[in-house]
Amino acid sequence: MTHGLDLGALLLRVALGITMLAHGYNHAFGGGKLPGTARWFESIGIRPGRVHALLATVTELGVAPLLFLGFLTPLAAAGVLGVMVVALVANHLKNGYFIFRPGEGYEYVLFLVFAALALGALGGGQWSVDDAFTGGFRGLHDHGVETWLYGWHGFLVTAIAGGGGAALLLATCWRPKR
Repeated sequence: MTHGLDLGALLLRVALGITMLAHGYNHAFGGGKLPGTARWFESIGIRPGRVHALLATVTELGVAPLLFLGFLTPLAAAGVLGVMVVALVANHLKNGYFIFRPGEGYEYVLFLVFAALALGALGGGQWSVDDAFTGGFRGLHDHGVETWLYGWHGFLVTAIAGGGGAALLLATCWRPKR
């Protein structure tokens, strides 16, 4: 990866990490804390609200340090993807595109979905724990060797783990009011 791509991966990791840390912190300690988050989850049809509020909060707080460090980057990006796909489908999609619309539209969460997928494909970059653990494994890519930490494999890990987790949650636990 060139230094420009490494810088881009670092900036994307940090931006997503800050966003997830803020979301998780707000769910745990803001306004209504976890009980308030649970009530809100119940109000949009995600049941049981307490369980999913805790799982979403732990996911958001858990992926943040992984993103900052660039450790298991496709799985960290999958956590972002999963949480944001659930938010997109369960709450934002019905409100139209723009975030300033009543009920908040989906432009923000859709952007985070694509940012997570892009990061899964980019990987953590050379300035990451992933790269340190693989011993600069990326140099072998030119010889046809690829790892699940970036490229198509990283993209697929992110898409399948994050998208699959979101689909499973929505199929089993989301019961919106009709």
